Amino acid sequence: MSLPTLLKTVQKLQKALQAKAKAEPNYRFYSLWDKVYRRDVLWQAYRHCRANNGAPGVDRVTFDQIETEGVGPWLVKLQEELRNKTYVSLPLLRVWIPKSNGGQRPLGIPAIRDRVAQMAVLMMIGPIFEADLCREQYGFRPGRSAKMAIQKTYFHVTERGLSEIVDADLSDYFNTIPHGALVRCLSRRITDGHMLSVIKQWLRVPVVEQTDDGEHRTTDAADKSRGVPQGGPLSPMMANLYLRRFILAWKKFGHERRLQARVVNYADDLVICCRPGKGYEAMEVFRSLMTRLGLTVNEQKTRLASVPERSFDFLGYTVGRFYGMYGRSYIGIEPSKKAVRALRRRIHEETSRRWDCQLPAERIATLNPILRGWCGYFNHGHVLPTYRILRRYTEVRLRRWLMRRGKRYGTGYKRYPSVYLYQTLGLYPIPIRQSDMLNAKA
Repeated sequence: MSLPTLLKTVQKLQKALQAKAKAEPNYRFYSLWDKVYRRDVLWQAYRHCRANNGAPGVDRVTFDQIETEGVGPWLVKLQEELRNKTYVSLPLLRVWIPKSNGGQRPLGIPAIRDRVAQMAVLMMIGPIFEADLCREQYGFRPGRSAKMAIQKTYFHVTERGLSEIVDADLSDYFNTIPHGALVRCLSRRITDGHMLSVIKQWLRVPVVEQTDDGEHRTTDAADKSRGVPQGGPLSPMMANLYLRRFILAWKKFGHERRLQARVVNYADDLVICCRPGKGYEAMEVFRSLMTRLGLTVNEQKTRLASVPERSFDFLGYTVGRFYGMYGRSYIGIEPSKKAVRALRRRIHEETSRRWDCQLPAERIATLNPILRGWCGYFNHGHVLPTYRILRRYTEVRLRRWLMRRGKRYGTGYKRYPSVYLYQTLGLYPIPIRQSDMLNAKA
């Protein structure tokens, strides 16, 4: 069976599951595990994981190794384990990634075999729970994006007059989700006992961390019965599913109507847009509901903002007051200072001394996706002034890198003019005029 045919059969199955879930909101699916280890499902799960090209897990097996030995036999072995119900998850490999505030975020990387198994499960239960998620949720959902969440927030503020904002933040959301309550959310739709048992196994799996002192194994998730490991394919869906409880409670208890407040959620980020004068009460209700859900509000970051007197940041954008021609003010959006600083740090790093041994073409090949991706996301609102600053900064850093690489002194303006950077080297031209933005979007 060819890959296009495999894709069609999987899509047909997913559409059938989602159609059933939409048509019957109370229906419970009792036979799903036999679909997880189908050949077409496992092939598609492997292709999804391969496209992400993630790092190896605790067993150090890489995609290249699997493909050298043969993907087909490797999948057959995994299929037999899943079919015979002898599959056991390996521990997660913990790595730390830097956060924008200077701290570090833990990631639990599953082994590739576990990643493929999780993806296969997600492909079966994802369409079911997609039918149940609220319209206020935008994170990691087909046909929805972070920019759509920003646009909805902007609409609430400018068109509906919901200008008092609860800029909410949860402390370590993924690692504090209670397992018992989360499994109840899953079992509301799934009664396949083995499916639930394997998901519980993934939630409680140990974590291994490699340090200078050797290998350290922890079982915090199992000991505390909390946490969804970040790094696996299932974690975004389960995070959405649990936060759905807050949104349902917000509506069921009448807070949305009484406070005239609308929630916009993306993964663990959310804002509550309220009518003026209702923000403080909305914040108190938010705290109360999150406590009942077993989650912790980050009091240092949760605040009340009244637009336009006070701006707020959401998903990398700042929403607030801006000034146009003739000094007239308006409510708009622009890339946040935090997002701009993060990009400048990235550009600085990619043009530092550590890359002096590389060819210019290699540096451009690294820089261009970064710049193109950033501009592709931050292309709404009051962006041209920020674009101009970043374009100048990129040119300065790249010229300095070229001069240093050539063992020369100076700024490099004459030796490496803009024509050379953009036409000869092929540097991505960050738009600096409105016409450039329109051409880029076209």
